[in-house]
Amino acid sequence: MNRYIVSPDVIRRGILHKGILEGDISGEILIPWSVLSYLDRKTLGDDIAREKFLKEVSRLKKAAEANLIKITYVGPSRIDEDIDIYQHIFELSREYNATILISDISKAKFYQAVGADVKVLYISPLKPPRITEYFDEDTMSVHLKEAVPPRAKKGKPGKWLYVELSSESLTREDMQEIIDEIIDYAKMDPESFIEIDEKGVTIVQLRNYRIIIAKPPFSDGYEVTAVRPVRKLSLEDYNLPPELIRRLRDRAEGILIAGAPGEGKSTFSQALAEFYREMGKVVKTVESPRDLQLPMDITQYSKSYGDDRTLHDILLLSRPDYTIFDEMRTTEDFKLYVDLRLAGVGMVGVVHATRPIDAIQRFIERVELGMIPSVLDTVIFIHEGRVAKVYEISMVAKVPHGLTREDLSRPVIEVRDFFTKRVEYEFYVFGKRIFVIPIGKERGYREEYISNNYGELTIEEKIRRELGDIGDEFEIRMIGNKEAIIYVPPWGYREVKKALRRKSRIIKRKYGIKIDIEPMIGFE
Repeated sequence: MNRYIVSPDVIRRGILHKGILEGDISGEILIPWSVLSYLDRKTLGDDIAREKFLKEVSRLKKAAEANLIKITYVGPSRIDEDIDIYQHIFELSREYNATILISDISKAKFYQAVGADVKVLYISPLKPPRITEYFDEDTMSVHLKEAVPPRAKKGKPGKWLYVELSSESLTREDMQEIIDEIIDYAKMDPESFIEIDEKGVTIVQLRNYRIIIAKPPFSDGYEVTAVRPVRKLSLEDYNLPPELIRRLRDRAEGILIAGAPGEGKSTFSQALAEFYREMGKVVKTVESPRDLQLPMDITQYSKSYGDDRTLHDILLLSRPDYTIFDEMRTTEDFKLYVDLRLAGVGMVGVVHATRPIDAIQRFIERVELGMIPSVLDTVIFIHEGRVAKVYEISMVAKVPHGLTREDLSRPVIEVRDFFTKRVEYEFYVFGKRIFVIPIGKERGYREEYISNNYGELTIEEKIRRELGDIGDEFEIRMIGNKEAIIYVPPWGYREVKKALRRKSRIIKRKYGIKIDIEPMIGFE
């Protein structure tokens, strides 16, 4: 007859009875009284863990009553607290000539290393945790909470439904078992790790699942949220126009990726990181938690384990060409971004923003206005998983929009639509205040602006696209679909007329639109 002696972890994890029911373990099971006493002390004050421990002991008793195994309780009821329980199990296994049942891989290897005459049977807890069963190919995230039915977000970024997965509510015991499975798997699996483990909060990266666990008193009940990327994209999958690809490749070094939660910012930042990697650039990331799915040659640093000064020093010493700073939230995050950018590191920051301009304003709240063009040059706004707006940022000396006196000229930050080249916002200091001025009617963000299918643009947008930088102060009036008049301010009429004539020939050749050029006098 086989004889086994149990270690505390196989009872605590509730996995021993499963091996018995599946026929993998049979014969005599020795349960040391010291193990029961040890688990009794360890679960004191934790009702859920205690209930799980007692339930496993009850299951073993029922298996013995069903003649599946024989149970014998051995050893002293208590041992000195300065004696390690696993050392005690080791000694009992020799005394009773029994195989040690254990589910802790590091301790199993230790037993095998120090005792050639000791037999060890490792019971792997590495079965995929139950929470992964809630996911299918359309699931973005799963949301579990005690006393509530399990729910999930299904669809794609920006277009999803919040659906109920079962009509039955989860109990606190269900939640504790799910959490134990996640924690045990993360500790054993070399491709998973526990990112943050604080009182009431645990964040786990379980392969490609990011899992947030909340417990009382931090939350009002046991809660688990698991997020998984729906798909992984390359930059080519976004079908970006060639001029934007050229800017990302040749000029952009202070980039913001902005958008509302769940719109696909992290997916785009992953694609951008691999784009730079394929260019032969050294790429690193700063994350909290680390959840971007990237190749091993892109090192991912955790902000949870390193302070700003350490991250600053490491990134400067390791000399990356680009650093992806995922989820910038605090003032310290923005300062670290600025410091590294001023040191010459190409930076890509990911921020939450409901409008493209809001991403820039989050910087202005924390950084001197005059520094903005030195640290930011490109803002990419993600909406419904697509690049919906691109801004370029520059500084000029001019009279701000809305003012007329020449002596009010000052440095002005211009925020231009990258594709139409129209200035949409101006930032400037007047007195002690910073003014953010929308220029003309706010155009919002539209997916058509960044489509390679230029036929989706309106005729006016096609014209402005061709005019580029010189068309900022012009007005365009369409006459049917084949003719347009460009009205130029009289103070710039002579200077730009020649350039406009050249542009007008290009527009006519490409789109079949006749262009007339007139001064803006009398324009209504």
